[in-house]
Amino acid sequence: MRFFIVILFLPFTFFGQTFTGGSGVISDYTTTDIPLTVTGLTPTSIDTVNFGLEQICLNLTHTWDSDMDITLVAPDGTSVQLLSGVGGDGDNMQGTCFRWDVTDLIINGSAPFTGTYKPMGQMGIVNNTQDPNGTWILRIHDGYGGDEGNVSDWSLTFGSNPATYFDFKASNLPIVVINTNGQNIPDSPKIFADMGIIYNGPGVRNHLADPKNNYNGKIGIEIHGNYSASLPQKPYAFELEDVNGNQIDSSILGMPSEHDWLLVANYNDKSFARNIMATHMFDTMGNYSSRNRLVDVVLNGNYQGIYLLCELIKRDAHRVNISKLDPVEITFPDVSGGYIVKFDYWDTTNSWQLNYSPIGYPGLDIHMVYYYPKPVDLVPQQKTYIQTFINDYETALYGNNFTDPVNGYRKYIDVPSFIDYFLVNEVTRNGDGFKKSRYFYKDKDHSDGTIRKLKAGPVWDFDWSQKDMWSGSEDGSGFDYANVNEDVHAPGWYIRLLEDTIFANELRCRYDDLRRTIFSENYLDARIDSVANFVSESQKWHFDTWGNLGLATGTPEVEAPSQTYAEEVQRLKDWYHRRLTWLDANMPGTLNGCSFAGINQISGNSIQIENYPNPFNSFISIRLNTPLKESLEIRLLDQTGRLVKVQKVNSSELQSNTFTLKDLEFLKSGVYFLELQLGDEKVVKKMMK
Repeated sequence: MRFFIVILFLPFTFFGQTFTGGSGVISDYTTTDIPLTVTGLTPTSIDTVNFGLEQICLNLTHTWDSDMDITLVAPDGTSVQLLSGVGGDGDNMQGTCFRWDVTDLIINGSAPFTGTYKPMGQMGIVNNTQDPNGTWILRIHDGYGGDEGNVSDWSLTFGSNPATYFDFKASNLPIVVINTNGQNIPDSPKIFADMGIIYNGPGVRNHLADPKNNYNGKIGIEIHGNYSASLPQKPYAFELEDVNGNQIDSSILGMPSEHDWLLVANYNDKSFARNIMATHMFDTMGNYSSRNRLVDVVLNGNYQGIYLLCELIKRDAHRVNISKLDPVEITFPDVSGGYIVKFDYWDTTNSWQLNYSPIGYPGLDIHMVYYYPKPVDLVPQQKTYIQTFINDYETALYGNNFTDPVNGYRKYIDVPSFIDYFLVNEVTRNGDGFKKSRYFYKDKDHSDGTIRKLKAGPVWDFDWSQKDMWSGSEDGSGFDYANVNEDVHAPGWYIRLLEDTIFANELRCRYDDLRRTIFSENYLDARIDSVANFVSESQKWHFDTWGNLGLATGTPEVEAPSQTYAEEVQRLKDWYHRRLTWLDANMPGTLNGCSFAGINQISGNSIQIENYPNPFNSFISIRLNTPLKESLEIRLLDQTGRLVKVQKVNSSELQSNTFTLKDLEFLKSGVYFLELQLGDEKVVKKMMK
């Protein structure tokens, strides 16, 4: 009987067969294809069950391994990413093999990577019943200069233990599908590619086979970011384009129509919530924040995990809503705006050095970066204007009469936005928030000479926040605003601002108000849970793909890495609780004379309104006791900070400067906040229903 069984299975037993490819030169900024020809291989169909590709091995010399992206391309065009950006400044790959059934991840290895590793992509996708006989390609893209190398040989092994793969077919998240048509995505310039978005609506499952119903067309795409671009899961910037490569505007996932977008990677944020938490805070506080949506991404047939699809910060009516500044606008008031500037990585072509150093750091050089218009588009008169404006602000800030509400620092900056920016970055303890990716914007002055003040924001880049990165801070302690002498020197403006007791008290009032709403533990816990529930299915696939759950990857942390996603979520909640407890005891300023609505009428605020009835039922009437020079935005928020009503009013719509907010009978009884935004100023009124 045993003999019979052996004979029965012999026809189905296939022995491993190895094929060896040739060599090739790896040149800077070049994609090199090294072919390997497979002939005479039987069976002539490979799959994930009986017979298929088992292993890939290679030998190469190359300094600074992280310059390379290496991909395997099958005869039918199916591609598998073996590695990207791994190895840092280490050299070479010697006896480096890839298999699907090992536990050591290539992203956690070190040069020369001798041994067998699991690749970054799913190599089993080539076992798709195609004929393996034909030309296979080892594609190596070197994306940086100064380091080159050579491939001496590489090989493929086929056998009866074929690689399998995760067959991504459907998701509760919107699905973004990108096809680069065989091209590597560089740092720059953008390459022409195809993109489709599948989104069937709230609560409806999205299938990879469904029509690309949210967007389906061409894009230009490139790698985006600095440190984040060095991590295995790459962030991308893309613009929507027509077939001729011209920019086109389109709404994506319900966000306002535009052509510039980002796919922010979540490799460095295992909670998937950090950027969402911070941008939601700033937005709910009444400021513009980049809108965003969590999505699953498939790139060239390979599942890439969870990304945050969001708006690129830019001048736009629906983003940073400031005046367009053309090169011909060099006289007042046109030359006065709009501008977007920031503190960030700089060089001599994109920035200028400020004339003041932070308090306590004489001689420390501070550079401000031009963002909009781009440095190459700014004419000398415009550079002179914005440099002079910032210098006038700093001169007032560091002058003897800096607290003067008319001619001190308040003449130049929008205090509420500066307070909100401080709170978001300190509540999240964002180590980068005061030194880089730190934006400001200024609109065009009024024709009568009234200054449009510098606003802080939008907030940006929070994957290095909301965690304990330094020993001794595990109790939630420490401020970041005074840390100025770091890799990117920070201006330290808040050091001086907090010497003004009025500013400090306004800050404390605003914080105390928000502790009742969006800074409350219950609110933050619920917000984190909403993200966790949304990604509950996809997070498993994401961590299976990148293999970094339970490992120390990306941003350093004091604690050992979370071993489960549930632990990561709970850790984020616990962190907020500790942080808020410390801030409650240490936030600058006092609550003396503080209204429940915080900085409702700050010093120098020219907006005066009457609102009635209070309590209200089905409407709120608002009388504006200030001449209306421009559009007015009225927002009604509930006590959790959720926006329940918003309306923009033009001067032509007002009768005797009176406006009625209607159709409020559907609202539940409770506390509400009425916000009026007029130009650079904002008023908040507490209402009851």
